Amino acid sequence: MIDHFGVNVADMAASVRFYDTVLGTLGFTRQMDFGEAIGYGTPGHPDFWVSSAASGTSNRESHIAFSASDRDAVQAFFDAASQLGAEVLHAPREWPEYHPGYYGAFVRDPDGNNVEAVCHG
Repeated sequence: MIDHFGVNVADMAASVRFYDTVLGTLGFTRQMDFGEAIGYGTPGHPDFWVSSAASGTSNRESHIAFSASDRDAVQAFFDAASQLGAEVLHAPREWPEYHPGYYGAFVRDPDGNNVEAVCHG
């Protein structure tokens, strides 16, 4: 059901130092590193992400990605969310910067969280 999950952190350097260390004891390592966002997991599977929070008093939204069986399911998720009036963050498309075949759509839920449906095919 859950493809990957992300949290936002106030001190990226401290959090990366923490997660590099504690997740390493469990056999998890950095799988992707975009500087402001780092994905941890097992080889080829960045399942847990930490991202730099926005400056000031606000914080970036939480991010959760749900597994979709295929591109049609990603489209159905996107269509249903759009019909409910969800703010569209990214319409369904391939995201080659993540990996070839990564196909996802991103919307905001009623509380402003970044919710995604994704398939890897």
